[in-house]
Amino acid sequence: MSFKGILRKFLIWKYKHISEQQFVYLLSILVGFLAGIGTVVLKNLTHAISYYFDSYVFKDYHSFYFILPIIGLLLVYIIKQTWLKTHIGHGISTTLHAISKLNGIIPRYNIYAALITAPLTVAFGGSVGLQGPAVSVGSALGSNAARLFHMNTKTRMLLIGCATAGAMASMFKAPIAAIVFAIEIFSLDIAFASLVPLLLASVSAVITSYFFLGTDVLLRFELTDKFEINDIVFYTLLGIVTGFMSVYYSKVFFGITNYFKQFESRAKRLLIGGLAIGTMLYIIPPLHGEGYGVMNNLLKGDHLAAIGYTPFNLNLDNIWIVIALLLGIALFKAIAMTTTFGAGGVGGVFIPTLVMGSTLGNAFAKVINNLGLDFHVSESNFTLIGMSGLMAGVLHAPLTAIFLIAEITGGYELFVPLMLVVAISFAITKYYVSHSIYTLKLARRGELITHDKDKNVLMMLEIDKVIETNFIMLNPEMKLGEILENAVAKSSRNHFPVVNEAHEFLGVIRLDDIRHIMFNKDLYDKVDVANLMKADADIINYDKDSMSAIMAKFKTTGAWNLPVIKQGKYYGYISKSKLLTAYRRQLINVTH
Repeated sequence: MSFKGILRKFLIWKYKHISEQQFVYLLSILVGFLAGIGTVVLKNLTHAISYYFDSYVFKDYHSFYFILPIIGLLLVYIIKQTWLKTHIGHGISTTLHAISKLNGIIPRYNIYAALITAPLTVAFGGSVGLQGPAVSVGSALGSNAARLFHMNTKTRMLLIGCATAGAMASMFKAPIAAIVFAIEIFSLDIAFASLVPLLLASVSAVITSYFFLGTDVLLRFELTDKFEINDIVFYTLLGIVTGFMSVYYSKVFFGITNYFKQFESRAKRLLIGGLAIGTMLYIIPPLHGEGYGVMNNLLKGDHLAAIGYTPFNLNLDNIWIVIALLLGIALFKAIAMTTTFGAGGVGGVFIPTLVMGSTLGNAFAKVINNLGLDFHVSESNFTLIGMSGLMAGVLHAPLTAIFLIAEITGGYELFVPLMLVVAISFAITKYYVSHSIYTLKLARRGELITHDKDKNVLMMLEIDKVIETNFIMLNPEMKLGEILENAVAKSSRNHFPVVNEAHEFLGVIRLDDIRHIMFNKDLYDKVDVANLMKADADIINYDKDSMSAIMAKFKTTGAWNLPVIKQGKYYGYISKSKLLTAYRRQLINVTH
């Protein structure tokens, strides 16, 4: 029996014996397991390649690390051009777009594309993380699992959220933070129906991670220094510093991204980006790869191991040189990460954000402790809370920042400073940067999913499905007799768009406008379209207007039909009745 036959029999059996809710619970466990497996494979592949280079290739030649990123990016370029033959976007941004505009349908190639290209990017020195690719792999698995078992749109989107939570839980062994991340980033409903699948997926992924990787965690930290109320002023200052650093991070990201967009040739982007990354790695070796070594060594209080080898004979016994180097890592991590993306690398922004926050927090604490003013703060605590400040600001995910760091510490001793720093950092960043790195482009296109159900449903509508093009067009020179013979007599419509030779929209003639003269034969050769046409109430721009903007135009004008212009040319009409019918159908798909 073929696979389709087996699947059909299973679906029939499922329909008879398992309720829809129970099956969603089972699927969420499966999706969590698959997301966990995907994350484990990503991590192991990356670490295996890195271990090979560290142990055999460049064991005694660390200064040659700058060559590796160019090789890794070249391999990714070749794979994209010859095999995948498609662009691989940032994992979380791509997933958000799939939810908002593609009804949660993610192509199958996303399952293996990031599994191959992300390890090559990161292990060869690209200064990006694996969290984004892990989400990309997991969400593609969740989407395609939902399609395989013929689940509806709402369930498909929920399973994508489950996969995201699973990837996060497996990566950091932090199941609670993973659920918060999925809800916060993907704007999922916080209801029992969605919360239970998220819990099951998160737990399933964590168990999978423990099974394959044991108790080893990426961030190792044991809380030894408790929160001191006397340090509250310094934590407030840290919140301000991380807030402005988050703004810097976001501006650098968008600036460098726009710079690389001016090069149409991907080969040129690779060459420029690869050389830039290689230069940065030669000068600041800790920018190599994800940066977990930097974070873990700083949390242990070993800044010398965190900084590691430097190509210059610097006196690392001088604490101010150490502080300068840590600030250099913080500042250049954003540049190195975005340059890796610009050059064609595949990765995520989540972990580089943590690296940047850890070095900034540690340097901030060292400045306080070495000012000679008899102040002393916990460098490990400030390192940890610096990570939360950057996470809240850059990713616009304050709750994730609080719960992730709280879970890593294994307790809630630092909850007060965490909340303080996160709140300040997020408020400052939100003031200067309205949307996160994940969501800015989507927000500008009106494609960002939020907790507003009405807006989400409108955003998921496809404009092409509500545009009607079967209207008879008129030109300005046509006479009244021609209008009646060639348009009114042959059309069931009551309005006719007027266009010129270049197909540009000039106006409209409605049947009501000519009803009082249409039987006056004396006017058939005397009155032309140019004299009869009127401007429409408003115009819909196909290339710019979102569905929310289109609905707002109908509401403002009170019109029942509005013309659509595409690339400056007349394209068709949208009627309010058809738009509302499509809205109701989409609402049913999303909520049932």
